[in-house]
Amino acid sequence: MQWERLLSLKRHGDTNKRLRKEQDETRLGFEVDYDRIIFSSAFRSLQDKTQVIPLSKTDFVHTRLTHSLEVAVVGRSLGRQVGKQLLEKYPHLSEVHRYQFNDFGAIVAAAALAHDIGNPPFGHSGEKAIGDYFKNGNGKRFASELTAKEYQDLCAFEGNANGFKILTESKPGAEGGLRLSYATLGAFMKYPKESLPVKPTKHIADKKFGFFQSEKIAFQEVAEELGLLQTRKGKDISYARHPLTFLVEAADDICYTIIDFEDGINLGLISEEYALEYMVKLVPNINTKKYYELTTKAARVGYLRALAIGTLIEEAVAIFMKNEEAILKGAFAKALLDKSKYEAQIDDILKISISNIYQSQEVVEKEIAGYEILSTLLDKRCKVITNAPTHYDTLVLRLFEDANSEGMSLYQELMNICNYVSVMTDSKSLRIFQKLKGLNVR
Repeated sequence: MQWERLLSLKRHGDTNKRLRKEQDETRLGFEVDYDRIIFSSAFRSLQDKTQVIPLSKTDFVHTRLTHSLEVAVVGRSLGRQVGKQLLEKYPHLSEVHRYQFNDFGAIVAAAALAHDIGNPPFGHSGEKAIGDYFKNGNGKRFASELTAKEYQDLCAFEGNANGFKILTESKPGAEGGLRLSYATLGAFMKYPKESLPVKPTKHIADKKFGFFQSEKIAFQEVAEELGLLQTRKGKDISYARHPLTFLVEAADDICYTIIDFEDGINLGLISEEYALEYMVKLVPNINTKKYYELTTKAARVGYLRALAIGTLIEEAVAIFMKNEEAILKGAFAKALLDKSKYEAQIDDILKISISNIYQSQEVVEKEIAGYEILSTLLDKRCKVITNAPTHYDTLVLRLFEDANSEGMSLYQELMNICNYVSVMTDSKSLRIFQKLKGLNVR
């Protein structure tokens, strides 16, 4: 892969090439990507979507929106630091093409901002609830009418693939979705493969899948423009990651490792002593005098969090640059932090977070509720597809207010329903569930 192609400013529908040296420095194309994402309705819905605690009534707890903003900030720092070193290594990128180190930061920040935009209500539990409806629930009845890959798209409903759909899907008056630059779309794509085959290798890019069959052509157009390496051809296609994807992933890994841990401490699910015991291992030169001068638990933990994030940013940049040539060849098979000298410390923090936060009673109870809510919404809406229209069916359709499905194939209609449910907030899905059950008629 070549950086000149990987940094493409092309957008859906472009007929002329966009050159970096012709860009307006006051409104750079990669920065426009960030703006378009942050003003989108799908991004706005993240303000009421689960990050740690579903339907939390605590102001402090992070939502998907605050998490995404923080990941974007960390991603921008990672991109800028890597960009500075890449321009020193490949001076023609700046001398001939006029790329600047801020361009790398802008691409990674925009992709990081959007990284959770396709996640349904109730976090990863929501993904599993949608998939389970089609794999084990009433949605099984559609299997015989779909291709194997179409059915797998539904059974293994994936937030990353749904995110690519949201960013690129054409709608009336909005051809090409948000029309982001292909560099940003490439960096966004963590798993550049189809839903089948499942985990064909141990390569990090094969862990999940990144696009539905409905967006296959759009994805291939982006991959071709960027010059991504095709790792499998024929009926099952997959590509090597865009190199900057590793930085987007690292930004996410840093934030959920450290900040979810911080949330758990501030919620009282993890004792403060653990903060000093575990996070100090990432910050060996901590100023203990300053730490103990801070008067509140939140301030002390916040101080440790900032230092730990700084340490991991430096570590991720060093690992990326050390392996940059292997990454360009598609030969780097792990997440950056999996190669970190702090891997054991990160694993210790994640183990505490899993046992004390993600598997806490409050989270488990609300995830169970989320399963019931999303399964009910899907079942009520999908029944309308096969039922002879009744008055009740008409009322259900009015309640959902999803896009007109006229002229769609069965697969397209099912994906449309899943997408509609996925962009709901936690609270909206609960409200519709209550109305369907007759629990909220006021």
